[in-house]
Amino acid sequence: VLDLNEVVPKDDLVSMEHPLFSLATKPDMRILEYANNGHKLRVLPSIYGLATIFDKDVLIWAISKIIHAKNNGEFYGRKINGSARELLCSTNRGTGGTEYKALKKSFVRLRQTTFESDIPTGGKVESRIFGLVEEAAFVYDADNNRLDEVEIILSEWLFRAVDAFEVVTISPDYFRLRRPLERRIYEIARKHCGHKSKWQIGLDMLQLKTGSNAPLKRFRHNIKEIITENHTPFYKIELTDKDQVIFRPRVTAKKISAQVQIPSWAEEKCRVIAHEKGWDYYALEREWIALASSGTPPDNAGAAFVGFCRKKKALR
Repeated sequence: VLDLNEVVPKDDLVSMEHPLFSLATKPDMRILEYANNGHKLRVLPSIYGLATIFDKDVLIWAISKIIHAKNNGEFYGRKINGSARELLCSTNRGTGGTEYKALKKSFVRLRQTTFESDIPTGGKVESRIFGLVEEAAFVYDADNNRLDEVEIILSEWLFRAVDAFEVVTISPDYFRLRRPLERRIYEIARKHCGHKSKWQIGLDMLQLKTGSNAPLKRFRHNIKEIITENHTPFYKIELTDKDQVIFRPRVTAKKISAQVQIPSWAEEKCRVIAHEKGWDYYALEREWIALASSGTPPDNAGAAFVGFCRKKKALR
């Protein structure tokens, strides 16, 4: 089973920036049109409707495996395969018959939803009609006819973005979010706020970026519910009286032991260091935690962690 402690979940920046996926929970047969910053996007549904934000889990799984292989100097390409159970478990889904059937429909929607766009990927701008998945294959167990293995070939458009490292790490808790809008809100916050102390956006512009077709009054109500429930990974959200939505990273200290904690300021600095050096932050963190836990706890865990990241020569 794919262990997300080993393969860190990655999301592509293009789909985090633009609303490629439907937020509907029932078959969405609309034709979506979106325009922002001079770029246009038109999305046409499959026989099962538009690809949804939950279908995107398949792509996150595939992208994460590609980046893991790339970071470790292993062979990688547009074709990704693995067990269906691995995919379901790594995206926080059940492994019953219903989930396997739903997974196949996700593959069909991803393969058959058609995009028309001039959004650039990998530094290349072109007007293209494409699907996010070029091919999909399913292998069934001969004894019980249950879906056993899956294979997908990413489109050239999406793979070009992944190969150019146009991706960011996302929280594994993303897969625990059941509200489609909250998933989309988290993606936008991760893309634009990142680890900055604050990022804000007008409510109407946020709605445009989410792809929500709800009336603004209803959208405002939905945002207030998300704020009240307060489940969004890493980010706290505030809505002002002037319809400004403000995102701030949560202030946390990651506890290693009773004596050792990584304060939020150190985590933020080390994320920047990891990004500048093209390393995986979570792999750095795990290595340092193992090191700090094996001997005498450091007097200043934050400074020790930052020093470790700055001095590290290569990431295994």
